[in-house]
Amino acid sequence: MATKILVAQTRLFKNVFVCKNCNAKMRADPKKIADGTIRCRKCKKRAFKTIRKK
Repeated sequence: MATKILVAQTRLFKNVFVCKNCNAKMRADPKKIADGTIRCRKCKKRAFKTIRKK
């Protein structure tokens, strides 16, 4: 049972970032987010934060 929860946690939260402007979720490599090469699909900004676990 614990492995299913761990697998779900990685699927939902690994490499998922949220745009600070429009709250759109994107999955990307953290290195590319830090470099600023990834842009938001909706608003074309480069400001992202990690998704928050509840």
